[in-house]
Amino acid sequence: MSARPCPQPTDGMLTTIAWQLGSDRPTYALEGAIFVTGAAIQWLRDGLNIIDNANEITALAQSVEDSGGVVVVPAFTGLGSPWWDAYARGAIFGITRGTSRAHIARATIESIVFQTRDVVEAMTKASGVAVSELKVDGGASVIDFMLQLQADHLGVDVLRPKELETTAIGAAYLAGLAKGVWQSTQDISDAWQLEKTFSPATKPSGYETWQTAVKRSMNWAK
Repeated sequence: MSARPCPQPTDGMLTTIAWQLGSDRPTYALEGAIFVTGAAIQWLRDGLNIIDNANEITALAQSVEDSGGVVVVPAFTGLGSPWWDAYARGAIFGITRGTSRAHIARATIESIVFQTRDVVEAMTKASGVAVSELKVDGGASVIDFMLQLQADHLGVDVLRPKELETTAIGAAYLAGLAKGVWQSTQDISDAWQLEKTFSPATKPSGYETWQTAVKRSMNWAK
């Protein structure tokens, strides 16, 4: 197999080794680092007690038509790609007398979508390669509502696999490849199974307000 050259350093992205098999040259990748995504939902549960269980987040968020102008920036440990501000801090903007816990829950889900859009757009700009689809994994990917929003904001299909723990299973695949369980990376690719596709359905809003909120949260800590 041919190795991909290391990408040129670029603002907002990390260059990383995707994999290296045996004595082959490494294959490199662009990586976007988001510090807080699903942990923001845990914060609603454990920090604010807005929900008792993470599974409640979808119904609560969908009980309102929109976030009511509320924007949650979960910069609890600063901001990663593409902002890279260690001094940013978490904030909730747009609260009014009419704000409910449902609005905050919805805005928290939207923050995951917006942060992913930040990274995808920065990666597209850096690489010159448009994203044709997005494959997701991890605990938060069980939230259908969030994945539909993600598809709407990116304008591409979002694909959820049957096996959500891709990081762990990927390591197992590579170990199996080294031991001859699989004969090629194509065998591993063929083992990936689709569970559900989310296609763009509506024209989304709120991203410009998100960017304004992010900039106001930056350089907060001294």
